[in-house]
Amino acid sequence: MEFYQYILIFHIMAFMSWMAGLFYLPRLFVYHVENSDKPDYVKVVEIQEYKLYKYIDMPAMIATVISGIVMFTLNPNLFDTGVWAYAKIAVVLLLVWYDLSMNHYRKQLLTKTCTKNGKFFRAYNEFPTLLSILIVTYVVLKDVPVIFTGLMIVLFAVIVYVLLKHAREPNLKVVEEELKKL
Repeated sequence: MEFYQYILIFHIMAFMSWMAGLFYLPRLFVYHVENSDKPDYVKVVEIQEYKLYKYIDMPAMIATVISGIVMFTLNPNLFDTGVWAYAKIAVVLLLVWYDLSMNHYRKQLLTKTCTKNGKFFRAYNEFPTLLSILIVTYVVLKDVPVIFTGLMIVLFAVIVYVLLKHAREPNLKVVEEELKKL
């Protein structure tokens, strides 16, 4: 247990780095989609997307998850401190899924098969903010405040609504390119 505090510090730093990647990558997607008619600009953005995901975001996610597992292994009593620990793990799993979806969209943008528009990615960019708020709240309070969590779920629902609404609006530049191929 003497190294537990150092692992906690590492975990917090890894989480901060992971969140930085998750906050910025969807913004790069917005720039990518909205400037798809500027090939030189898109090339620079593609390099940024790749480097951010492969060298910062993914390693930080792995470091966060591994250090979290180590903390729970070294201090299994955390599971006995309340439902907050389980809620945190559930939200972290959502963040992992979100992170993997970022790589999916990055690859689609790279191959010019992504049909999402800038509005979609602006709304999608809000997920890690809300999820990180839940994680920090649960950890600091060592509780799952029902009203606060309910409010966050309502915000998630609004974002999902916006995403679904904008998901039906195609990226017109991709559609134009497809039409040119015909």
